[in-house]
Amino acid sequence: MAVFEWLLLIFLIVCALAVAIARNLLNSVVIFMSYSLVMSVVWVLLQAPDLAITEAAVGAGVTGTLFFLTLRRVGQLKHHDADEEKEEHHA
Repeated sequence: MAVFEWLLLIFLIVCALAVAIARNLLNSVVIFMSYSLVMSVVWVLLQAPDLAITEAAVGAGVTGTLFFLTLRRVGQLKHHDADEEKEEHHA
């Protein structure tokens, strides 16, 4: 089990560094969400299931969703809907 715990720790460190140096904001959000999910596994291993559920729900779920909505709002994430398709076909 110790090897698995070390792998999780190394993955957490790599994710933290990757978020800091990532140039693409979308990649940063995805890396952050994976960090939160792995951190929830760590909380389970530390026998704190309440914190694990909170970390997964808030860290990966709610915060990830808010980040995606923010990226879309500031124009970093393109939203492709039917109105845009109509404009593209008429142009």
